This record gives sequence, structure tokens and C-alpha cells, in this order.
Amino acid sequence: MTRSELFAQIQQKSSFLCVGLDPDLTKIPSHLLKEKDPIFSFCREIIEETADFAVAYKPNIAFFEALGAQGWETLAKVEELIPDEIFTIADAKRGDIGNTSKLYAKAFFETMNFDSITVAPYMGADSVSPFLEFQDKWVILLALTSNAGSADFQLIPDVNGKPLYQSVLEKSQTWGSPENLMYVVGATRGELIGQVRKAAPEHFFLVPGVGAQGGSLAEVAKYGMNSTCGLLVNSSRGIIYASQEEDFAQAARKEAKKLQDEMADLLEKYL
Repeated sequence: MTRSELFAQIQQKSSFLCVGLDPDLTKIPSHLLKEKDPIFSFCREIIEETADFAVAYKPNIAFFEALGAQGWETLAKVEELIPDEIFTIADAKRGDIGNTSKLYAKAFFETMNFDSITVAPYMGADSVSPFLEFQDKWVILLALTSNAGSADFQLIPDVNGKPLYQSVLEKSQTWGSPENLMYVVGATRGELIGQVRKAAPEHFFLVPGVGAQGGSLAEVAKYGMNSTCGLLVNSSRGIIYASQEEDFAQAARKEAKKLQDEMADLLEKYL
């Protein structure tokens, strides 16, 4: 998917919502456990009820690969189920030496046909560049994450006195462009989103941490939105686990619609 196609979908749906698919067998409604493939059934109903409001889906690969071979089969079926016009993110957080990254890229971009993959930058250019070689595919690079431990490295000054995440932003923009490179920027770091936007004015940000983690959607839009929106705001638990009863999919739809309504107002305000 191209950047212009993604922005067109944002405009069409008045939404920049990414729904995170984190299907946990211990949390999904118990009636689904009778199904042949409970995780697929859960994801299918979530997608069917939220696709009107979502411009992206982000399966977290850990929840699938933890189930072994069956989990990989389920992931492939879930990816195929997502409508073609909706952006897909393999939240795999890969990043290894070049020949290994090339095979990771092949797995997620060719074998399963995801539009994008999350990648860790720690090993540098040769670990990221194989993902950027695929046309109309995206790298979503970890920059400033929302977890508590992010301060262990990301905020430490480097040899030039800059926080490490700033150096990641500057260096990585020589590897890719706003047409194939996004950044993970956590919503719980609201005070720093504006700084990240200054460092990467044209790039899209994938923003986790809104909802269950306490990030503010209004703050994210205020400091992070650019002329093409430039944001994919992810909500996982707040949507998919809005109910653990048989009405779980309808409850998810209600929460997705609530976020989309707020996003529509913010798009009107800032674009």
C-alpha cells in the first residue's frame, strides 16, 4: 500500500484507527473455546465488526507463534481475512543481520503479504535495509516506545549529547523515506511527540498506548499530526476485550466507533 492510498483511506473513513489483534486464549470469551480454531473465530468477529472504522490492523505475532504451527496457520488466515484496502501491520519486532532479515522480510511480505512490519533498529542499517527493498511495503521502526523500560536506552544521551531515539530518527531517515518508513512513537510519551515530529516531519507514526495504557488521543493529534495526518493510533485491549461475553464483537464495535468519532473531530480540527 502506498502512502497516498493510506491517506485516502484515512480521509474516506475520517479515522486513523489501528486495531491491535492480541488474541489471548486466556482472555477471549469462553464460548469460543468450543470452536475448531478459537483464535481465528475471535479475530474474524472483531474484524467484521470494526472494519468500518479501522484503517489498519496490527496482529501481534507473539500471540500467534506461541501456539506453534497452528498459530502460524491462524495468522495466515487472519491476514487473508483483512480487507485489501486496510493497511496490515505484522507486529513482529524483527531485526537481525542482513541475510536473516532478508528471510524475515520474505516471510511477512511475500509468504503472508503484510503491508508492513515492526523492526528494531539496534543492529543498524544492514539489519533494516532488506525490509526496505520491497516495493510498496513498509518498515515501522521502533523509535520512542510506550513501555516503562524504554527509558533504559531510548532517553540516554549518546556521544553527541542527544537522546538515543533522536539519533535513531536522524540516522534512519538516510535509509528510507516517508514512502516506506514509519516510526513507533508511544502515546504515553505525550510531551515528546512534538519533538519526534520535528525530527521526522513527513513520516507516519504508529502510536500505541492510547486507551488501556493511558495515552491521550487529543495530545497525540495536537503534537503529532501533519498535513497527511501522519498517524496510525493503535488500540488493542481497549477494543478487543471491551467485553468477554458473547457480545464481545459488538462491544468492540462500540469502542472502535467511539475512537473514530473522536478522530473525525481531530482530523477536522487539524487538517
